[in-house]
Amino acid sequence: MYIRNPVEWSLDQLRLVGSAIGSLGAGRAAGAWDFPPEVRRIGAADVWEALAKGFDDFAAFRTDVAFLCVIYPVVGLLLARLAFGYDMLPLLFPLASGFALIGPFAAVLLYEMSRRRERGLSVTWGDGFALVHSPACGAILALGLILVVLFLVWLGAAAAIYVLTLGPAPPVSVMGFVRDVLTTDRGWALIVIGVGVGFVFAVLALSISVVSFPLLIDRDVRLATAVRTSVRAVRTNPQTMALWGFVVAAGLVLGSIPVFLGLIVVMPVLGHATWHLYRRVLVTD
Repeated sequence: MYIRNPVEWSLDQLRLVGSAIGSLGAGRAAGAWDFPPEVRRIGAADVWEALAKGFDDFAAFRTDVAFLCVIYPVVGLLLARLAFGYDMLPLLFPLASGFALIGPFAAVLLYEMSRRRERGLSVTWGDGFALVHSPACGAILALGLILVVLFLVWLGAAAAIYVLTLGPAPPVSVMGFVRDVLTTDRGWALIVIGVGVGFVFAVLALSISVVSFPLLIDRDVRLATAVRTSVRAVRTNPQTMALWGFVVAAGLVLGSIPVFLGLIVVMPVLGHATWHLYRRVLVTD
C-alpha cells in the first residue's frame, strides 16, 4: 500500500477543489446570465474608498453587526484555548490566519446588508438571512465549502511543515516553543516555509472569492462564472488586489490583538468594504 506524503495529499485536495468548482457551476437557475460581467481596472484609491464606505456601513449598522460578529472573537478564543494543549500549539498561528481563508464566506450576511443599504431597503442583521431564500444560496454554500476545504488543507500542510522542521514531538511549553521558533535554524525554516505556503493558499482563496460571493448575491450567475470572474478581476488588477490582500491580512492581525476582540470591528468593516470593492471592480448595471 502506497502512503502519500502531505504535499501529494494537499495537491490532490486542491485538484478536488477545482473539480468541485467546475461541477457545481454546471447547473444554474432559469434566467441566469450566460456571460461574465465586465471587469474594470481599479487603483489604490478605490481600495481606500471601499474601506471608507465599509466604515460608513459599520457606523450605520454597528449595533446589529457587533451582535452578529461577536462570534469571531469567541471562535478565536476557543482556538487559543485548544492551542494550550501543547499538541495543538504549533497550529495556533495557522488556525488564526485561517480567518483570511474562510472570512469571505463568513461575511456573506454583511455583503447582503451593504447591498440592501445601497438600494435603500430596510436593513437589520436579520435581513441578511434573507439570503437563505435566494436562488444563489446553494452556490454560496458550495463556494463556502470549497473555502473550508482549503482551510483544512492549509492546516494539514502547516502540521506537515512543523513535523518536517521542529517536530515530530509536540512542544513541552509555550516559552520553549517560542524560543525554538525564533532562535534556531529549524525555527526560521518553519517560519519561511510556513509563510511561503500560507501565501499560496491566501492568493488562491483571494482569487476565487474576492468578488464571487458579492456577485452571487447581486446577480443570477452560475458558480463557475462567479469564480472565473473573480479570478479575472485579480488578474486584471494584480497590484490593487495585492494591496487589498495586505489590508485584509493586516486588519486580521490587528483585530486578533488583544484576544481577538478587535475582530468585532475589523470583520464587519472588511466585509462591508468587500461589497464596495466588488461594486467598483465589476460593471454589473
